[in-house]
Amino acid sequence: MAVYTNVSDEDLAQYLTEYDLGEAIAFKGIAEGVENSNYFLETTKGRFILTLFEKRANPADLPYFIELKQHLAANGYSCPLPVAAKDGKALRTLAGRPSVIITFLQGLSPRVPNAVQCRELGIGLARLHQAAANFAMQRENSLGPSSWRVLWEGREQTAETLQPGLAEKIATDLKSVAEAQSSLSSLPRGTIHADLFPDNAFFLGDRFTGAIDFYFACTDALAYDLAVCVNAWAFESDGAFNYSKAANLIAGYQSVRPLDADEKAAFPILCRGAALRFFLTRLVDWTDTPDDALVKPKDPLDYADRLRFHRTTRSISDYGG
Repeated sequence: MAVYTNVSDEDLAQYLTEYDLGEAIAFKGIAEGVENSNYFLETTKGRFILTLFEKRANPADLPYFIELKQHLAANGYSCPLPVAAKDGKALRTLAGRPSVIITFLQGLSPRVPNAVQCRELGIGLARLHQAAANFAMQRENSLGPSSWRVLWEGREQTAETLQPGLAEKIATDLKSVAEAQSSLSSLPRGTIHADLFPDNAFFLGDRFTGAIDFYFACTDALAYDLAVCVNAWAFESDGAFNYSKAANLIAGYQSVRPLDADEKAAFPILCRGAALRFFLTRLVDWTDTPDDALVKPKDPLDYADRLRFHRTTRSISDYGG
């Protein structure tokens, strides 16, 4: 989550007249994350999150995100629900941006996840995949491998400035992932979150209470979602891989949905691809984030460190699986 678009008090007051939520009594930008603009909103009738969809959000995709959360909640999965306005529609416009108000989910995002939380997260991810198994809508992964060369084009010098020799390594990663695509296309597919970082997962103590921010959700390989989580949860702030955290995360996932032989064999390249995706989008944000945005772009080199590790792995056992 983040804030790119500022909302005035006057615009907010007018916007809330479209709802039956009462008047605003607290309104504050949420600085974490790198994508859409998000605000904590408290009214006389409760607490909510207000989201304004920014640069990577395709307006045509927004009904998919809204219906997915409604489907998950109907199937017993804990996630925020879009709030309908007086006309029965959840999707609105505010400050020139598509927007939605969602319910507030109880819990805290872990700053430094522990191994128990990683196992709980793995269980929660697998249950998300189960709850979404019969979701009828589909959405192509707009930040899947087909987009990566476009994101990379023209960024070679930026990468070299960050770390000499990095451009050649990224080019090799792109080639390796592209060569693996034919074998990855047959992996079990379904609805995935695609961005389940610690700041998008809520806990009470060590108990997972739900997931938020489904705005990268799409139809893709289920094991890729697990690979995204290994990248997001099993590396320390200094770039070191934490084997225990990864092993717990994978074990938690497999306690609900065991990986098949093909998924296990593909896991190292899936992890490498997931790291490459976040390196590239962070590299774009590093140069393109407006100076007045209320969020600092995240360092692409964090994912350069992860890529260095993934280049050395050969099997899922290297990740504790």
